[in-house]
Amino acid sequence: MTWFAYAKRSPIDGVSDELNLIASEKLDQATARRRVRSAFVDLQLKLDHCLFKKAPAGISTEEWYERNLKGEEVFCKSWLPEDGVDIKAAVYFCHGYGSTCTFFFDGVAKQLAGSGYGVYAIDHPGFGLSDGLHGHIPSFDDLVENAIEQFSKMKGRTELRKVPSFLFGQSMGGAIALKMHLKEPQAWDGLILVAPMCKFTEDVKPPKLVLNALILMSTIFPKTKLFPKKDIRPLFYREPSKRKLSYFDVICYDDQTRLKTAVELLNAANDIEMQINKVSSPMLILHGDADIVTDPTVSKFLYEQATSQDKTLKLYPGGYHCLLEGDTDENIFTAINDIVAWLDAHTTPK
Repeated sequence: MTWFAYAKRSPIDGVSDELNLIASEKLDQATARRRVRSAFVDLQLKLDHCLFKKAPAGISTEEWYERNLKGEEVFCKSWLPEDGVDIKAAVYFCHGYGSTCTFFFDGVAKQLAGSGYGVYAIDHPGFGLSDGLHGHIPSFDDLVENAIEQFSKMKGRTELRKVPSFLFGQSMGGAIALKMHLKEPQAWDGLILVAPMCKFTEDVKPPKLVLNALILMSTIFPKTKLFPKKDIRPLFYREPSKRKLSYFDVICYDDQTRLKTAVELLNAANDIEMQINKVSSPMLILHGDADIVTDPTVSKFLYEQATSQDKTLKLYPGGYHCLLEGDTDENIFTAINDIVAWLDAHTTPK
């Protein structure tokens, strides 16, 4: 396969030929991703996954687009408790690399909303339903600034003006949340981080010569796809049945990493590592101890080096990278209940 080849998605088992044809569309542009998601959205919510089957009733959702300062349309979504339930606090979610807030996280958000929290999320530019070349991160700091911009708008909503605000980041989204906190240390009442990307261990960092070559190539061919495509879902999902359902996340970016994206991710993690002692917010870190995508020692490093006076690290035995989506039903709800318990302990009327 050449670097410029388009990797066609494999057929999804149990799906009609018509839907598989739709799912096989090239998803470089947001218009195609929105079309594909629209065709699958009803089917996704009927999947045999505990997050969908055990979703609390009465949760109200809203989807909309905001145009950011760069002129890009950014997809936004909210989940609110049933009518008559006061919002305890607002939780703002940053998804991980390649992901979207519209698939498995929809089930996580409903659990939090069912516990009395307003949940707000965006798809980062270049991912999910937002504008931008799929999987392309020309500037990690632009992702951070976009999240600050969109969440600031959401904070201005009437129902949120007097409630605490928490950032929730998963994997790459954890890096975005940390950089948001470092830019605006007083803007948030706490951080919830699941397998955060805040450092690369030495065994996964490219050698200096290779890194220099990557940086040079990324300036010449920023959108070029770097590595041969392979299915890495077995590294993300502990339970095979949930791994199989992950293929229904038809707008995720699961192609080769683009050159500029790879460099931006490395630089972002290095930048956070150098400022880790400036992390001062109350913080809950969750990590599966069998995660080989983001090493659990990275979360231990964050926990030990952050100057936060109020910090909690929870390691889950046998847990993989997708702790909230790909583990056993019992472990998924244990982790979600840990998040709710932490939020409850840190939520007081203002």
